[in-house]
Amino acid sequence: MELTRNGLTESVHRGAIVVAGPDGRRTKGLGHPAMPTFMRSAAKPLQAMPLYTTGAVTKFGLEPIEVAAACGSLNGEDFQREAVASMLGKAGLETSLLACGLQRPLHRPTAQALAQAGEKPTTLHSPCAGKHAAMLVMCAASGWSSEGYMDPGHPVQKLALSAVARMAAYPAEQIGIGVDDCGVPTFRVSLVALAGAFARLAAPGEADLEPQWAEAAEGIMAACLAHPEMIAGTGRICTRVMQAAPGALLAKTGSEGTYALALPGQKLGVGIQIEDGSFRALGPVVTETLHHLGVLSHEVLEGDLADLHRPVFKDYLGDPVGALTTVFGL
Repeated sequence: MELTRNGLTESVHRGAIVVAGPDGRRTKGLGHPAMPTFMRSAAKPLQAMPLYTTGAVTKFGLEPIEVAAACGSLNGEDFQREAVASMLGKAGLETSLLACGLQRPLHRPTAQALAQAGEKPTTLHSPCAGKHAAMLVMCAASGWSSEGYMDPGHPVQKLALSAVARMAAYPAEQIGIGVDDCGVPTFRVSLVALAGAFARLAAPGEADLEPQWAEAAEGIMAACLAHPEMIAGTGRICTRVMQAAPGALLAKTGSEGTYALALPGQKLGVGIQIEDGSFRALGPVVTETLHHLGVLSHEVLEGDLADLHRPVFKDYLGDPVGALTTVFGL
């Protein structure tokens, strides 16, 4: 995609897109399908699957909205914090156990309200509060100590790695391991493996998964599709595209230009990687990809999602001077 001024190219974002089926095979795309890609937050729905396989959902009576919170990169809005606190409370856990760190809420009105009240953010405001709460709940369900739950050698992190390896059909010993911004391990696989993982979420019945993992994928998808507001939050790309096509997709941002989509109606997964890590490129690329795959119509792209699909840049006087446009087809 490119940024233009007066019809002249000023800069270009390059990357790769892979569309895959539940067998992990690429069906279409652009760029190199084997591009190494850190999943970052796009791994959250996969990391949350053991909520089902450990029996935590049943044992603690977790609701779909709480499961969805475990899969999201949260805005820190009130309803999101309530869901995370509820999840912990059902397992008899204190919010003080969350080790995801403090971060200003991504939701600007929430951050402004905190500042005006003279209050500081808590761990519940972290975008990763849901993921960390889910890991603590898994520990409680499995009888594991929560001490050191962020360490790669802790049973809950080994379980997360196992879930990612299983869903990506990628040997665990070949998965690159880094540390995410919230302190827990993050995983690097090929872009086609990321797409395949989300295709298996989209169509677990078509994937070669053990019954308990297929049921977990079904639970994760049902929770996320029912609660798109928990996957990101007000005004954010994931929530907006999911609400624009209700029930048609799970959209999950990663970081540094990574993005993933699960399309249950088409039994497809999509992996996207912007090479320079640019966030600004994701809106146009994600919406254009969904248009090419028949999920978003011209009317939606030119209406409610116009600012995502073709962002317009203005000068200091408020006049439009440039635009980001996609220059690819699938």
